[in-house]
Amino acid sequence: MQHRTAEEQKRVFAILSIAITAALGGFLFGYDTAVINGAVSAIEATFQTSASLLGLTVSSALLGSAAGALGAGWLADRFGRRPSMVLAAVLFILSAVGSALAPGLVDLVVWRVVGGVAVGFASVLAPAYIAEVSPAAMRGRTGSLQQLAIVLGIFISLLFNYLIVLVTSDQEPTSLVGPMAAWRWMLMAEVVPALLYGFLVLRIPESPRYLVQIGHLDQARAVIRRTIGEPTQEVIDRIQSSQGKGGGGSIKDLFSRRSGLLPIVWTGVLLAIFQQLVGINVIFYYSSELWQSVGFSTTESLSVTVITAVTNVVTTFLAIATIDRLGRRPLLLLGSVVITVSLGLMSWTFSGAPVVDGMPQLTGVPSLVALISANVFVFAFGFSWGPVMWVLLGEMFNNRIRAIALGLSATVNWLANFLISTTFPMLLKSSGPALAYGLYATAGAISFFFVLFLVQETRGKELEEMA
Repeated sequence: MQHRTAEEQKRVFAILSIAITAALGGFLFGYDTAVINGAVSAIEATFQTSASLLGLTVSSALLGSAAGALGAGWLADRFGRRPSMVLAAVLFILSAVGSALAPGLVDLVVWRVVGGVAVGFASVLAPAYIAEVSPAAMRGRTGSLQQLAIVLGIFISLLFNYLIVLVTSDQEPTSLVGPMAAWRWMLMAEVVPALLYGFLVLRIPESPRYLVQIGHLDQARAVIRRTIGEPTQEVIDRIQSSQGKGGGGSIKDLFSRRSGLLPIVWTGVLLAIFQQLVGINVIFYYSSELWQSVGFSTTESLSVTVITAVTNVVTTFLAIATIDRLGRRPLLLLGSVVITVSLGLMSWTFSGAPVVDGMPQLTGVPSLVALISANVFVFAFGFSWGPVMWVLLGEMFNNRIRAIALGLSATVNWLANFLISTTFPMLLKSSGPALAYGLYATAGAISFFFVLFLVQETRGKELEEMA
């Protein structure tokens, strides 16, 4: 019995080490998408951009992410999950160096798009790979490591932004730190985790589901013994049976004559849309500017943004602890309720604020209410829609269509992210934050009924049981 327990412990350690390595792609995903937060005002000052051009520059990476996500499913099925992750690491490195050294706005946009492609790859490859190497009983927890890595990436990028500004002479991101402006160091720092990610990915095995798909059964058996832990031939038979249902790996397999996309694919796409329509990335892309608009200094707004990121990290541990016990649907439903209430409070608070120089100014109790509501919103997102959507997208599709369907859903997620991120500066300038947060609260309310009626529970099911 002791020997068996030791074997089980060894297998759990192997699964966690493999999943953590894959989730490093999520860390870079979070770092790359949030690092621009501290550089927004500096980019505006350096390149003298308009509000619309600034919004396009900030969100340009999202177009690359959409393209990367769309291609990631094909890439993962054609060349494998692991080689695709190595390619993502290379693109992260190139983007970090190119963005930091960009001489003009166009150059910056180009390199941000390259980084976006890498983020798109990571957003598909990590959840698919982690789901495919994890046993059903652990899949929620290991899948949530992707979101934990994302929020850690966000936190580290915002913390570094704050610290690098503190060491400047006037605590402004446009000031020099050695040979470069502080905001350029913010972008360059991504090279370090990208190099680590590329090195560690070379040391993990290929997905057993992919190995069965390409006929490398002996390698698949070795990985199954190391991770899933069930009788290897039973798992291989189950995988082959699932992959044999009507072919696979093609975009045409996502469609049906009656409903356009397959119903399960529609569910994945709508999950991806609602995750963005609640406006979570507005908090991480524009929060420093938002808090400055209500009276905070540059360093104060950056410190508040770091606090928000810490909240996001802490609450993700709550999701990891509960997702395999409570299930996916209860967490989404609870999250939708709290998100709706907190965003509604933010909208109400800003709607009653006096306007000075075209922007609402909060002081006293309303300022505190807005700050608390923003962090409650992040808390609710962190235990629900943040991790649970990625867990569901990694596991809800069958082996035949998983990579390509996850790629399509992630593409839509990035396009929705682009829509929200691009329109927020214009909403902020034209109507103030009250309208924007009211719209996001409405999306939160609708998401509750979507989950209630259309999302199926996947807790404890084998991947081969998925529709």
